[in-house]
Order: sequence, then C-alpha cells, then structure tokens
Amino acid sequence: MAFKYPAARRDDSKVNDYHGTKISDPYAWLEDPDGAETMAFVEEQNKLTMPYLEQCAIRAQFHQRLTEVYNYPKYSCPYKRGKRYFYFHNKGLQNQDVLYMQDSLDAPATVFFDPNKLSEDGTVALKMGRLSEECEYFAYGLSSSGSDWVTVHFMKGDDLSPLPDLLERVKFSCLAWTHDAKGIFYNCYPRQEGKTDGTETTSNMNQKLYYHVIGTKQSEDILVAEFPDHPKWHSAVTISDDGRYAVLSITEGCEPVNQLWYCDLQQLPDGIKGLLPWVKLVDNFDAQYSYVTNEGTVFTFRSNLDAPRYCLINIDIEKPDRQHWTTLIPQHDKDVLGFVSCVNQHHLLVNYVHDVKDILQVYELSTGRLVRDLPLDVGTVAGVSCKKKHSEFFYKFTSFTTPGIIYHCDLSEPNPEPKVFREVEVKGIKHEDIETRQVFYPSKDGTKIPMFLVHAKAIKKDESNPVLLYGYGGFENAIQPYFNVASLLFVKHLGGVLAVANIRGGGEYGLTWHKAGSLANKQNCFDDFQCAAQYLIQEKYTKASLIAINGASNGGLLVAACMIQRPDLFGCVVAEVGVMDMLKFHKFTIGHAWTTDYGCSDDPEQFKWLIKYSPLHNLPNPPYSGPPYPAVLLLTAEIEREVRKREKKKTTKERNRRGRGGGVRRVGGIHL
Repeated sequence: MAFKYPAARRDDSKVNDYHGTKISDPYAWLEDPDGAETMAFVEEQNKLTMPYLEQCAIRAQFHQRLTEVYNYPKYSCPYKRGKRYFYFHNKGLQNQDVLYMQDSLDAPATVFFDPNKLSEDGTVALKMGRLSEECEYFAYGLSSSGSDWVTVHFMKGDDLSPLPDLLERVKFSCLAWTHDAKGIFYNCYPRQEGKTDGTETTSNMNQKLYYHVIGTKQSEDILVAEFPDHPKWHSAVTISDDGRYAVLSITEGCEPVNQLWYCDLQQLPDGIKGLLPWVKLVDNFDAQYSYVTNEGTVFTFRSNLDAPRYCLINIDIEKPDRQHWTTLIPQHDKDVLGFVSCVNQHHLLVNYVHDVKDILQVYELSTGRLVRDLPLDVGTVAGVSCKKKHSEFFYKFTSFTTPGIIYHCDLSEPNPEPKVFREVEVKGIKHEDIETRQVFYPSKDGTKIPMFLVHAKAIKKDESNPVLLYGYGGFENAIQPYFNVASLLFVKHLGGVLAVANIRGGGEYGLTWHKAGSLANKQNCFDDFQCAAQYLIQEKYTKASLIAINGASNGGLLVAACMIQRPDLFGCVVAEVGVMDMLKFHKFTIGHAWTTDYGCSDDPEQFKWLIKYSPLHNLPNPPYSGPPYPAVLLLTAEIEREVRKREKKKTTKERNRRGRGGGVRRVGGIHL
C-alpha cells in the first residue's frame, strides 16, 4: 500500500539544531492536530487506507469467524464490599463489561452498573471505579472516545440513585475513599486553554491531589498536596487497611522508583481541612515502595531497594531510620516478586514470576514463612481479589489457550483448598489441538531470551508457516501468556505460529532485565527482537517473507525500528500508535514521563543514543537502493477515529458483532 506525501505541505525549510547537529523537520506542521493541513493530510491517508482494507477478500470471512469465537462469556473475580459481592461480566459481544452484585456467592445477581447505557454509539467508557469501604457509594470515571481525560460521577450503593457530585479535569488519577465514606482523594490538573478531549497535544504538568467531600461542589474540594517546584510529579494515595493512614506515593516518570509520604488521619482533630501534614518517610527516588498492609505502625512494602527482583520489607514509622528497616521476604535467587496482597488478617497472597510464568503462594504476615503453594498451570494470574479483613480470596488464571478459570479459597476453613469457582470454555477452540512451547534463543550478545511459541500440534518445520511475532520490551512490563481470540484463529485457520518474544526492557526478570533494554541499552531490545525472527527462520518454522511483526506504543517503536534496521527479516509490519519521533516525544501530553526509559534529546549524550534508532530520522532518503521494505500498516488515533466514524453508520447490532482481542497481562482491571 502506498503512502501519500503531499509535496505542497512539505516544509523543507524547517530545521532543528540539536547540540550542533542540524536535523530537518519537514512535517512539523503535523504537530497541530486541528490544523487545516493536518486534517487534510489525515483525510488523504484514510481515503487511501480504508477502501483498501474494506476490499480485502478474506476480511469478511475472518471477521465473521472472529465474532463467532469471541462470543463467549467473560467474568472478573468477585470482589466483596460490605456484605455484598461484585463482579464484572460480559455476555459475549457487549461493548463494555457490566458490573453485577449479589448478596452471596450463590444468590441471584443483579445489575449494579451498566456502562453500555452511557451512550448510543459506545464511545463513552467506564475508565475507573471505586466502591467505598462498606459500599455506601460508588465513584466511577467516564471517558469519551478513548481519551485519558476522565469525569468522575457518584451514586449511592444501596438504591443506586445518582448524586449531583461531579469531578472534572481528572487524568492519571487515584480514587481512594476514606473509611468513613465522607469523601474521596483524587488527582486533577489545572484548567488549560484549548481542548481537553484527548486530541490535544499540550503537555500535562502540575497535577494536584484533592479531597472531595460527598455532597459538595468540586470548587469546594480541599487541596491536600501540590508540588509547585516539581511540575512533572504525579501522586497517588492509598488508604491503609485499618483506615488510619493516607499513604502517598510520588513519581516523576515511568522508572520504578517513588517517594513515600504518609499522614495519620486520626491526628487531624478537625478532619481534612487543607494541605495535609505529610511525613516524608522516603524523600528521594532511589527505589520503589508499594504499600501492602500494616500492623499498627509497622508497614509492609514491596520494594526493589537493593533487590532488583523485589522483596518485602517492614518499616516501623515510629522508628523511621533506615537502620531499623527489616526484610520480611528476601529477594528470590531468580524469580521476580510480583504482586502481594494481604488476606485473612495474617496471611499474604504472594505472586512470583518464574521464567515469565506465574507462581502463587500463601505466606505468614508475621514471619514471612511460606505456608503453601496454590495450584496453577503454565500461564498467568490475570486477576486477584481479596481484603485483609476477609478470609476468602479469588484468583483468575489464564493462558494462551485458556480464557479464564476463577478459583475460590477460604482460609478460615479447615485444610482450605482452592476450588474452581467459574470456568469458561470457547466454542471451536480445543486445547488438545494447540501446543504452547517456551524456547530460549541467543541474542546478538549471547544473552538467552525467552520466547513463547503457540501453534498447532501437527505443525511442520518446512519454512511454510506464517508467523505473528509480537514484542514490547519497555517500562518493566512483562508480557506473560494471555488469551487472544484473533491469535488463536490465526493459529487454527491460517496454520500460523504466534511468537511472543520476552525481550529486554521489560520486567520478565526484574529491574536488571529492564535496565538492560532502556536508555543507552535500548538497542538490545531491537537486537533481541531481530534475533527472535532469525531463530524462527533457522529452526525452519518459517521464512522472512512470512513473518509479520506487531507492537503497540513502545512496541510500535520496537517494530518500526526493527523494520528500518533489518527490512530483509520481515514480510509485514503492524505498528500501533508507535513512538516514532524520539527527538521530540517528550514535548507532548505525558511524553515527558517516558524519558526515564528512553532519555531526552535535550541532553547531548542522550541525543546520540536516540538519533541512532529514532524511526522518523532513520528512514532512508530517495533514491533507495537497499532491500525492499515489507508491507507496513501504521495505526494512529486518527485512523481509529475514522473507523469509529464509519461504525456510526452501522446499526448497533452490527457494531456489537465486532470481535475484540485480548492484551497484555492485567491484574485486577478496574479496582472496586
């Protein structure tokens, strides 16, 4: 497919000076999303792209089959609030999951909140939600057309009646109820000129933390924390399990480090009336600290302090000096300590990641002693729900071939054993026909890289199999086994191989693995991914012309950079909303937070790293005489907006038949 470069809109006079290096920037005008030239440019691309896609002969058949297979029930883990249970459920093809409630696990379920009724065209989505401690209220954030901007609404938990309270300008926010249900902590940004609908490119700075009292206007909300000297700081509050403390985590970018402040809410004689008297337990960005629970003044945190694979530490806030800190569960020799939750008052539900596969165990809170292992197949814990004051917990298991098995366990029972609470099957997908393998291949520098291969058991190694190679490699995100209908149809009906390469830059082996693929080491990500393709070719699974590579956001950068560096290795490239301009990304929206992973062109040394692989700046100038480039599909927000525009012309029934795929591992989803 061709790509249109409107010569009339090209401005070759635009040149930027980076520390003495002159860089041409002929399409700088595209940075204005509302400019007439930009809108015309997008329209031309869509006129070229959409008819091409719509005329694809096999598209309708694949769409129909995808819709048929995706039409299976989906459930989240039940979550107990007050005396009731809540869970999300999708009957099959609903645009959004519906929140249900029930008085007991075997009682009839009724609808608590249905986001599908928010808009006729399905463009208003439930982005966040939080029930108060005893289910007095439900706070829920709505976004329109995929925007990160959220408007928070409220309703009563008993009769489901709406409240007039409304919170605007909310973005990248926490929602944390005080246990008395009088109010909620949240984050928002100052008012800005121009649009705030998600299409703007202005940088997000000076986020503030507020406390909203139920029954009041947002203009009366109480500012409890701000950082005028640090406009890039973000904050999030967690209310301690006993309801006494507000624990504040402060971050500046995406690096896994944070400051840790707290406030004893019981020491506020008049309640929350203004800026809180925060106590700075950690006032630097040397490590990450995530609240797990507390026993009085002794707090338990998951941390990477001197532990790149993470550990659990105890800090008594009455003895805050670091010399008094103790280790509850030390760093494992190889496995990465994932999420940790407290349950049954004195137990910890602990997740470890072993070679990209999950392990789930129960430990004693008081001693850090292992109590027992919980049954898991090879795959991922995709959801967990529990509370310290409750004896029971739920966890959801998924894999490349398992859509979801939810287990229930009650630790108050004698000899408690997890039992299958709910299991989902997908018609037409037989586990016995599909094989999942994990291989380890050498990268350019000899490092062994894990990769999952999903294919039919009867596959032949004769270089004839189409391959979908997926990767991410950034921000300490680990890509673990996940269920995806589209991928399974590719395996089942097209004889394909799904290959998921766990390249450096992610969190598969902890902080060391992450740092080996970030900043000055970013090229390792591209080498790892290219070597994955080479391995598949060498092992006779496929040949270069049959390899399609796919990635989104940081993964979009990955596949674009690899295509430019090794066009001969791939037959097709699908880059979704990729970070393509590595010299200017930090100037728009939340891009400044990504400099912890990439670096910033404002720094002379970091500019040298970025210019070497920035996709936009490494495209060859014509005439080009190298290997032919593979077929390329670039997806941006504007392309998706065009799809939505066309979808509006269809009936609601037709829209709901769209198949949707899975995604990256997510524990918990929307927290209740």
